[in-house]
Amino acid sequence: MKPILAACTAALLLGACSTPQPEHFYTLSGGAEVQPAKPVKYYVEMLAVSVPQQVSRNQFVVTAPSGRIELLEQQRWAGPLAGEIGQALSTAVTNDLGAIDVFRTPHPDNLPVYRISSNVQRFESVMGQYALIDAVWSVRQLSSSKVVTCRTVANEKVGAGYDELVTGHRRAVGRIAADMAAVVRSFDSGSAACPAA
Repeated sequence: MKPILAACTAALLLGACSTPQPEHFYTLSGGAEVQPAKPVKYYVEMLAVSVPQQVSRNQFVVTAPSGRIELLEQQRWAGPLAGEIGQALSTAVTNDLGAIDVFRTPHPDNLPVYRISSNVQRFESVMGQYALIDAVWSVRQLSSSKVVTCRTVANEKVGAGYDELVTGHRRAVGRIAADMAAVVRSFDSGSAACPAA
C-alpha cells in the first residue's frame, strides 16, 4: 500500500511541476480614446518601424537593475514589437491630427501627405523603475520633399508589475506621437522644426 501511495504522490508532484504557466498578451495600442469624426486635414504614411534586434520579438525583454537581461516567455506582446509600436504611433498621430494613415493605400491628391519614418534605437523595460523608448524619426512633406529629422527620448517611471510596465511604454509612445504630430503642424506655419526639448 505504501509503495502505491508514494507512487501516486510522486505522480501528483510531477504533474504539478509540469503545469504550464498561462501566457499573458499585451498591446501598445490599447486604451486610446475614441475620437469623434473630424474633417480630415492631412494624410500620413506611417512607415514600418525598426527596433533593436535584442527586443525584436513577441516576448518581453526585461532588464534587471543589475543589467542582466531576462526573456519572459509568459509575458508577450500581441504581435511583433515593431508592429505594435507602429500601430500605436499611427493611431496616436492620426487621432491627434485628425488625419488618415494612407500607407500603401490609394488616396486623392487634395490634402498634404506626410511620410513618417521611425527608428527605435533603445526600448528598455526595467520592472518597477522605468519604461524607455529612444527613437530617431523623420517627417517628410511629400509635395516639397522637405524633411525634418528629430529624436525623442521618452523615459516614463513605472510601478511594480507588467501592467504598469506596459502603461509606461504606452505613455512613451504617446510622447513620441505628440512630437511627430507637432512637426506635421509646423509645416503649416512655414517653419517646420523639431519640438523644443
